[in-house]
Amino acid sequence: MAAVTRGDALAFRQLVDRHAPAVYRYAYRVVGRASEAEDVVQDVFVKVWTRAGDWREGQGALGGWLRRVTTNLCIDRKRRSRRMVAGDPPDRPDAAAPVDEAVNASRLAKVAARAVAQLPERQRAAIVLTYFEELPNAGAADAMQMNVKAFESLLVRARTALAKLVVAAGVTADDLGSAP
Repeated sequence: MAAVTRGDALAFRQLVDRHAPAVYRYAYRVVGRASEAEDVVQDVFVKVWTRAGDWREGQGALGGWLRRVTTNLCIDRKRRSRRMVAGDPPDRPDAAAPVDEAVNASRLAKVAARAVAQLPERQRAAIVLTYFEELPNAGAADAMQMNVKAFESLLVRARTALAKLVVAAGVTADDLGSAP
């Protein structure tokens, strides 16, 4: 990152190659459309190139800074568009399962994706960072520019809201028992 700050294009290319897939996965899960996620990735790395001096080595890991920038851009984009498509990133392979389980799992995934899409932006970001990006609470709090206690409170509210949305969609305990 120090080389990028000095304008080293090769270092920037290596940084993009290394971090773009993770930025894309996170952005896709928050904004819900591949084309919008690609736009977010471009915006993130434009910001990295033009604002490289904002990153300080002693203030945390580069990945955390990239997630923070991505979170802010995704929330801004979601506020502008207010729409999200259900589903996983397109490069994620399907798991083989018996047909009835696969159908139920597909239905549950769609219900869950719709429920996540209905959450307010900050709650959605908390769910995505925790369950899809698998960040610890401290890392997710850092990405959202919050202290850990405030993030944990946000995550509790997000889980509660998500559970209500899933139940309202008609998912029962039996449905969950047969999911893979």
